[in-house]
Formats: sequence, structure tokens, C-alpha cells
Amino acid sequence: MGRPLFYELVEKPATSCIIGICSAIWFYIQKKNIGYSHVGLSYENAVEGHHWRIITSAFSHISVIHLVFNMSALWSLGVVEQLGHIGLGMAYYLHYTLVLVVLSGALVLGMYHILIQRFKLEYFRRVTAVGYSCVVFGWMTILSVKQPSSKLDLFGFLSLPISFAPFESLIFTSIIVPQASFLGHLSGIVVGYAIAWGLIHGMNNFWAISMLGWIVLFSVVSLKRSGAYDFDFIEIESVMDPSLPSVRFPGTGRTLQMSALPVEGVEIV
Repeated sequence: MGRPLFYELVEKPATSCIIGICSAIWFYIQKKNIGYSHVGLSYENAVEGHHWRIITSAFSHISVIHLVFNMSALWSLGVVEQLGHIGLGMAYYLHYTLVLVVLSGALVLGMYHILIQRFKLEYFRRVTAVGYSCVVFGWMTILSVKQPSSKLDLFGFLSLPISFAPFESLIFTSIIVPQASFLGHLSGIVVGYAIAWGLIHGMNNFWAISMLGWIVLFSVVSLKRSGAYDFDFIEIESVMDPSLPSVRFPGTGRTLQMSALPVEGVEIV
């Protein structure tokens, strides 16, 4: 007889919270009849300044099957929270989940940029990615390096050796689900190896909170500038250089100017 679910939730608090957030977002999307084009990430949207979509695309799922597959894999990968004795643990999990969300999304856009600008494949200009698979594939990869004896359990009955799971899953989903984002999944694997091999390291509470703060700021500014949401308490105006955005908080007289993000030149993840 298996352990009660309560104990599993207590041992995987961060994973449980993320699954709850993704499920709540899926429910909200269904209730409000929101389409992938409203929350997904594409090269065209990024060029238009919708940088907030890097975050919304990761936590949004359109179909219940897509949600169940990703959350089932994520639940199994939540074992990372219990591996503090080998340098992982809950703090590590939260810190590098943040890194995976941001860098895998940025890497996807970089790949699209190369395919569009270098190889003239205009198809990728409007391809829209949505889903948490980038992060799932990233954690598969990290766990395959850090704890190769682990197993990846899917749907409670399918078990894969974690050492082969990233590439097995990459091939499997590409064959079974034609709409699955090969580049999105691959970006998660690439960032996952960069973390596991120590190429990306040094994350702690200070850097994680700082990174989260900048993510929130840039998301709010990009929402305002793109017209996706109007924050009445923020006004954006040009200061010194019209190409550089600034944020002004009415009533305070304070203005913050930021460097412009590069804007050079439907898949599920």
C-alpha cells in the first residue's frame, strides 16, 4: 500500500505549489476561454515587446492532456527537493526553476532568430510555444547527471531510467505529438546540462530574489508598453534617449530608465 498523499505533499512543497499554480492557471484559461495566442511565446510577439510571455507561456497549458502529462512528469522530478544530501534540495530546486523558466524561453527565441534571419525560415516567426515542458526537460537532464540511478515515473505506471529520459522523452513526444515543440524541449535540455555541469552556478536566495524582482519589473513594463495591460500607477516616457524606455511613478516624481532589450530580427512545450 502506498504512502498517503499528504506525506508526499509535505516532502515536495515547492513541486506541489507549482503544480497547483499551473492547474489554477489552466482552470482560469478554460473558464475565460483564453487561447494560446494570448499567453504563448513567439518570435513575432517578442519583437513587438511582449517579453512577459516568457513567463506566461511557461505556466500556461491549453489542453488537459498537456497539463496532466507535464504535471505527472514534474511530480516525479520533485524528488530533487529530497536530495539535499547531494547538494540539491528545495532551495536549489526553486532557484534553478527560475533560471530554467527564463533561460529556456530566451534560448527558444534565440533559436527562432537564427532560423528566421540566417536560414530564412519564416515559418518560425509565428510559431507559438506554450507549456511547462522546457522546465520539465531541464530537471530531467539535471537529475540524469546528479542522480543517474533515479527513475522517471509517468501517470503512475510508466517508469523510465532517468539517465535516458531526456532524449527518450524528446524523441517520444516528437513522434507521438506532432505539435510538440522540439526546440522548446531541446532548450530545456541544453539549459539543464549547463546547470548540471556547473556552467550556470552560484544561485542563492539573494540572487534568486533579485532575479525575481527584475522579472516582475520587466514583465510589468512590457505589459504596459505592449498595451496588453494598463497599469494606471505607471507611466512610461522617454528620457534623454527616445530609444530607451523609462518608468515613472506618478505622484512620486521618480523616474527609472532601463536599457532597451534586443529586438532583432503553435507548439506545445
